[in-house]
Amino acid sequence: MENKENQNQLQIQLRPETADGKYSNLAMIGHGPNEFMIDFIFAAPGMPQAPVVSRVIMTPENAKQLLFALTDNIKKYEAQFGEIMPRNVKPGIANN
Repeated sequence: MENKENQNQLQIQLRPETADGKYSNLAMIGHGPNEFMIDFIFAAPGMPQAPVVSRVIMTPENAKQLLFALTDNIKKYEAQFGEIMPRNVKPGIANN
């Protein structure tokens, strides 16, 4: 039985070109009937343009799973480090 469980485990791979990550301090979210699209953006102070550093497209079901995972992780973070106080949050846009 243990061998069968091991066969069903998903092996996550983190490629070197992805491992460094991308910094984002702004996210814009849009959706259609079949997908959610999240653009992660880097907005530098005083700069008139802000590039999209990554775009993630997912199904509505996966977007909801992401919502639950973020909610759970934020609760755990705040329990350890204190409440996160958002600054200047606009509807439909998530800032850091």
